[in-house]
Amino acid sequence: MDIAELHEIAQQARDRRKPTRIRCCTAAGCLSSGAAAVKTELAQAVKTAGLEDQVEVCSVGCMRFCGHGPLVAVDPSDTLYAAVTPTDAPSILTALNGGKATAAQADPNHPFFAQQQPIVLENSGLINPESIDDYIAAGGYEPLHHALTELTPEETLDEVTRSGLRGRGGGGYPTGLKWATVAKMPAGQKYVICNADEGDPGAFMDRSVLESDPHRILEGMAIAGYAIGANHGFIYVRAEYPLAIQRLKKAIQQAKRYALLGSQIFDAAFDFKIDIRIGAGAFVCGEETALMHSIQGQRGTPRPRPPYPAESGLWGCPTLINNVETLANIPAILRHGGDWYAGIGTETSKGTKVFALTGNITHTGLIEVPMGTPLRQIVADMGGGVPDGGRVKAVQTGGPSGGCIPAHLLDTPVEYESLQALGTIMGSGGMIVMDDHTSMVEIARFYMDFCKGESCGKCVPCRAGTVQLYDLLTQIMAGEATREDLDQLEALSAMVKDMSLCGLGQTAPNPVVSTLKYFKQEYLDLLLPASNRSGAPTVATLS
Repeated sequence: MDIAELHEIAQQARDRRKPTRIRCCTAAGCLSSGAAAVKTELAQAVKTAGLEDQVEVCSVGCMRFCGHGPLVAVDPSDTLYAAVTPTDAPSILTALNGGKATAAQADPNHPFFAQQQPIVLENSGLINPESIDDYIAAGGYEPLHHALTELTPEETLDEVTRSGLRGRGGGGYPTGLKWATVAKMPAGQKYVICNADEGDPGAFMDRSVLESDPHRILEGMAIAGYAIGANHGFIYVRAEYPLAIQRLKKAIQQAKRYALLGSQIFDAAFDFKIDIRIGAGAFVCGEETALMHSIQGQRGTPRPRPPYPAESGLWGCPTLINNVETLANIPAILRHGGDWYAGIGTETSKGTKVFALTGNITHTGLIEVPMGTPLRQIVADMGGGVPDGGRVKAVQTGGPSGGCIPAHLLDTPVEYESLQALGTIMGSGGMIVMDDHTSMVEIARFYMDFCKGESCGKCVPCRAGTVQLYDLLTQIMAGEATREDLDQLEALSAMVKDMSLCGLGQTAPNPVVSTLKYFKQEYLDLLLPASNRSGAPTVATLS
């Protein structure tokens, strides 16, 4: 494969397209609401009308307006239909000639779409995720060719460093610095891992990218491998994502067939292969060291650091671990340059961020916005606010590791330091909106229930502490706790945070701490007088 062949494949793919293209979202969300039947009926309607030479019906990835699926778009008119049913199919064909479709149209100029800046999602909903030709026609694999034939590994690394990209898995560690640490390790066996173990409740960013644009991840991993001197990559994806796994497997097969994975890619002295490892759904395996243990066939439990994975990772070899969204940014950075990417976002948080916007919100779905976008713009403008005129009470970010932001702080810009100052984190990108009927104590209890169930049990502070935090929250919800119990809740939260081995335990108290900070009156309203205390778990039981 050379650049001329790549361009020829791209041109052939464009030449095969018919004048009218009906795109059907076949990501998991739309499929769950009947998209497969819609696509079948549309194809039948085209055949019945004798329009096979003029109209094609194709599968694409996530169109982002997830709460209004199944979604169907028509090109070149750029008409988007929402909540499409199989019976709407004939009328969509009729609308091509001036008729009226029975399906509702979505406004492409709505703030939900207009205020997005897709980089990671630039191909989502536009290309067939099961066609490598479609990806190449959209410019795919040209950034890999550029790196392998025009840049040294050091120059490739420099582009990523100058971009200012920070890890999108939650911690926000500078990507270029992480890559450089692995690159500086002595030559020998090194690995690249794509962490696709997305486990936060309400989060579906990584799943959507894998389902919609799998070749983008393969290309990002290959570029990373070239920059750091690795020849082997693993994608660690949870078993609950069968469609993503299916499309990743097909993408790897296609890339091998086109010699875009394997030996001497683009005739360069660079070999790279990618394997998939399927996780069993353990949330703790999102932690780097637990994930590596799982890949190695061991129990998914974390280990103390140092040594860090960059020094001693898979089978003791230097290992680079980035999540799906981080790697999905890499082809765009190589295509447009690090300075271009650094010009988006804020001084300390560059580029864009993908969020799964869910909860008590009018328009749920996938959004990608520049870093620094105010929360209020996301929730009120793009999401349309709470349905039926309700009021926003809080926004939860960061999943079980994050916290709840009250409505009066919604003018906060979305960036790493601003969210951290509020007692939460950006996390991988879950964003759950809560209305004024939500019990914040119950929210804290929900997340603690999740954390105690997902604790690997290796360290006592997490194993026992999360259970006791949950029991205290249960007592408070039942109206059986006193102020002394509330004090114990606060003290125990600090202890679990300070003494747990890994990020799961260290961040598990965050929803409790943030709701106590901003909604403490809700806790106080549920307490009994101190004289009625009936006994509760104490901090002393952990010693």
